[in-house]
Amino acid sequence: MAEFDQIPEQALAWFNAGKGAVLATVVQTWGSAPRPVGAQLAISGNMEMAGSVSGGCVEGAVVEEAIEALRTGKPRLLQYGVSNEDAFAVGMACGGEIHVLVEPVGVGQGPDADLLEKLVQQRAKRHAAAYLVNTKTWQRQIVDRHFDLNGLRQRFAGDMSGFEGDWFINIHNPPLRMIVVGAVHIAQPLLQMARLAGYDTVLVDPRDAFANKARFPDQNLVLDWPDTALKAQRLDMRVAVVTLTHDPKLDDPAIKTALHSDVFYLGCLGSSRTHAKRLKRLSEAGFSQAQLSKIHAPVGVDIGSKTPAEIAISIMAEITGCLRRPETRR
Repeated sequence: MAEFDQIPEQALAWFNAGKGAVLATVVQTWGSAPRPVGAQLAISGNMEMAGSVSGGCVEGAVVEEAIEALRTGKPRLLQYGVSNEDAFAVGMACGGEIHVLVEPVGVGQGPDADLLEKLVQQRAKRHAAAYLVNTKTWQRQIVDRHFDLNGLRQRFAGDMSGFEGDWFINIHNPPLRMIVVGAVHIAQPLLQMARLAGYDTVLVDPRDAFANKARFPDQNLVLDWPDTALKAQRLDMRVAVVTLTHDPKLDDPAIKTALHSDVFYLGCLGSSRTHAKRLKRLSEAGFSQAQLSKIHAPVGVDIGSKTPAEIAISIMAEITGCLRRPETRR
């Protein structure tokens, strides 16, 4: 199981321990910013730190501002960039610019500890949640992916924190999941890479000669038939499905189940000729052209991959592109 970054959890722990806590969040970036929007740094009143808002460029300056915010109870928006004299002093000479929101927990105009507790509870349950703060009025709320706000569903799907008017929306998603069908050689490096990239992984294969702890020692193995296994999983927009067996008896049931879901990625191993036969079978089974167009096949980015590890790299690259650039999804 992939672990969360634990930044809100650490801030709450410091607050509950009586140390005081501040959350610093990247809310806007331009150019070569080292950390994405939504990245967080927690600071205690003793100047302990967890997380980061840059590659080390501005942390020292942000900590000073955080301690001052804790003293005054006033949140603040900070700006660091190459046009700012302070930016060179703190190391932002790489051409980037970041805006950082600093919020003292449970003090003055900062977020209530109860609100932070609610966020931590949602994260512990592995529920998607968004922390909303109005940077003009300092109103705040925690909402889930079903909250009726323009673009919120897309933000959850793409992990895209950002501003909607005066409201900054920080997306807190549970870890991504990857379900691989087929305990073949390629699955070994692919699952390792997926876990390194923060995915919870599941390997599905009813053949215990293939799917066993000797070949996949630290992997969650499901020995059910693929359609049964996938139906038991919660297939949603945070899931990528990859089929690798080459065997229609195993791949096709999984593909059919995935096509009826909201998975953000469905990739299938096989040559162009193999995929053409696959499309014919699925079309005859009643799937529309629009549904079939969602399949990425032959799976992976065409980088001339030959070895199982290289093929796994190409698959992870394609999945990452679909995740981070939703407009490329099929």
